[in-house]
Amino acid sequence: MDWVRGQFLGRGNFATVNLATHIKHSLNFSCITAVKSSEEYTSHFLQKEKHILDRLGSSPYIIKCFGHDHTFEDDQECYNIFLEYAVGGTLFDQLKNHGDKFSETLVRRYTRSIVEGLKHIHESGFVHCDVKLQNILVFDQGNVKISYFGLAKVEGLEHGEKKLKCRVTPIFMVPESINDSIYESPVDIWALGCAVVEMITGKPTWNMSSKANMWSLKIHIGIGEELPLIPNELSEEGKDFLNKCFVKDPLKRSSLEMLLKHPFISDDETLLSLKGLINKSQLPLMSPRTHLDYSQWASCEDFTDEDSNNLLRCYRSKAVRLVSKLEF
Repeated sequence: MDWVRGQFLGRGNFATVNLATHIKHSLNFSCITAVKSSEEYTSHFLQKEKHILDRLGSSPYIIKCFGHDHTFEDDQECYNIFLEYAVGGTLFDQLKNHGDKFSETLVRRYTRSIVEGLKHIHESGFVHCDVKLQNILVFDQGNVKISYFGLAKVEGLEHGEKKLKCRVTPIFMVPESINDSIYESPVDIWALGCAVVEMITGKPTWNMSSKANMWSLKIHIGIGEELPLIPNELSEEGKDFLNKCFVKDPLKRSSLEMLLKHPFISDDETLLSLKGLINKSQLPLMSPRTHLDYSQWASCEDFTDEDSNNLLRCYRSKAVRLVSKLEF
């Protein structure tokens, strides 16, 4: 191998992340990167991620992929991709280091970068499908980039599949995905709003009890007109920004172009560099991890026809109860 596997940094369902020291010098990337690896027979999502990153090309708001290779380690063939090493870990890590809340100034600037990154992804013909703080990496001087494309899809494809798939992390699900298995660009807008709420409050958007199950969460999001709560501590501009993200009808949800012009992230101060906002000595040495540590409703699983029928029965039952309460 032309590189040496170093410190273990994280593990997901199908991949592990380590530091990688490259023996041969290259002008294309640093001698220290992160290497994301999986056994060859389970490498579908990792190969897909590499393919999408290649298609996305260069963007200051998207993690860079420097290449891939195959190795034999411990009698196993492994598939590896080499990624930028994020010295600050993830935004989720940084949120914990800041006492579970960011200042609104930081939130505005981070949100601007995420929106710019999503705009590049959508213009390249993809939907990310898993926007959350665990998938936003923090680099030197507080710059942030979107990572993890294992659940991403080509926009407009995969309609009419017999087997419906739950692509997003469940707690970030959107109404159209639950009700109609639609995963198009507006799902990233809703998830962006969820990320903003979490940066402000330190809590998930849907404050479900620890005893709530997956079905309760899906019914909570998919039925009725209830929307995520808007944090009171946000400015009026911030509240309006979230109201434009949390629109039940995906056709009426604001586009990224509209959000980039919103005063919450478009003012001159927002466009300033993040240089100096985060003390480098406080940045933990962490990897570009993906969705490795989310505590509740973290997994993404197949959503089958049987699941759809169960959910439909729940909808009908709840509708009957609501109608029975009406007085004519």
